[in-house]
Amino acid sequence: MSEVAKETTDTSSSPMDTYKNTTPPPSTPSTPPPVSSMKPPSLDQQSTSTTTTAPFIRMAPLHVPLERRLQTLATLVYGIEPSLVIGLFIFLWTLPFLWPLLIAYTIWMWKDQAPERGGRRLDWVRRLKFWDYFAAYFPVNIIKEADLDPSKHYLFGYHPHGILAYGAVITFATEGNGFSAQFPGIDTSLMTLHSNFKMPFHRDYLLSLGICSVSRRSCKYVLTQGPPGRSIAIVVGGATESLQAYPGVVDLTLSKRFGFVKIAVETGACLVPVLSFGENDIYDQVKSEQGTWVWGLQKKMQAILGFTMPLFHGRGIFNYDIGLMPHRKPMNVVFGTPIEPPSNVSDDMKDQVVQELHAQYMNGVQALWDKYKDDFAPNRIRELAFV
Repeated sequence: MSEVAKETTDTSSSPMDTYKNTTPPPSTPSTPPPVSSMKPPSLDQQSTSTTTTAPFIRMAPLHVPLERRLQTLATLVYGIEPSLVIGLFIFLWTLPFLWPLLIAYTIWMWKDQAPERGGRRLDWVRRLKFWDYFAAYFPVNIIKEADLDPSKHYLFGYHPHGILAYGAVITFATEGNGFSAQFPGIDTSLMTLHSNFKMPFHRDYLLSLGICSVSRRSCKYVLTQGPPGRSIAIVVGGATESLQAYPGVVDLTLSKRFGFVKIAVETGACLVPVLSFGENDIYDQVKSEQGTWVWGLQKKMQAILGFTMPLFHGRGIFNYDIGLMPHRKPMNVVFGTPIEPPSNVSDDMKDQVVQELHAQYMNGVQALWDKYKDDFAPNRIRELAFV
């Protein structure tokens, strides 16, 4: 999701990223639940509860609690929403008496500057019961290393991107997992590609969730023009990282991404590393090696459209093995300790400061992995890697 997270060393972007002049606010570290205290495996993780009708397809049981049905419905609606609104927009053009309104809306849509000016956040939309069901489907949990001072601005770097960045949307664009309760006074906008705001009706839904364009101008506007506590979240790895989203693997496209650190230095926003355990596990992806025709097609799509689409699959509504629904696997979103940039950095020193802060930030991400990997990634294939 991040075009600001990268410099000239990397031109990819995504769809839908220790200098301390003051003593950080006292923190109340939260202790992660031990593995033994975590919720029991979900139904689609329990092969004993399935009825097999084909060698490789496990069917879901017929009798499922209503709560779980509603969670599945919410996840399904979220996934098909873009197609629904595009279809609706096309259908409305078949009604001639609506043409004046549709023409006016289209003109306004292209001229509207809200995506670059902090969005049009509606808290009641972010707090809909719908998002509680969506978050509970996996579920998505928040674990924090420290409290955040609401008088400061923050730039959250979310890792990894995964296939569709579900954890980032639930955590930063809704109240499905209680972000505001965990970090009172912190008003955060999730940043995404500006092209998403060219999609009729869908753009208004994104704006109501507080989602904004990830352009440099937009990021700096939110961090400098907003009140204390106004913050942004960037999925730093972007489209490139989505192509490496395999279960049991966390390869982060971060080594050459400096743009988001530069924004933090220029605006004085504190950097907060955020590592989501489980984001890469909710989908299976067809492996496309560099140099293959599949990889070449994906990179060409990325160059033309600004984003790419991995060849992925998950589960179905009524089975556990075939479909585009994500698997019911928990995501534990861990927030690290804020890293405060130095103030009044001269132009001559900016590049050096950015390099040093970037190294400190990477160390922060690595520390989160080392601390929580045995609790939240016990079945990992290999260790965290920076690309």
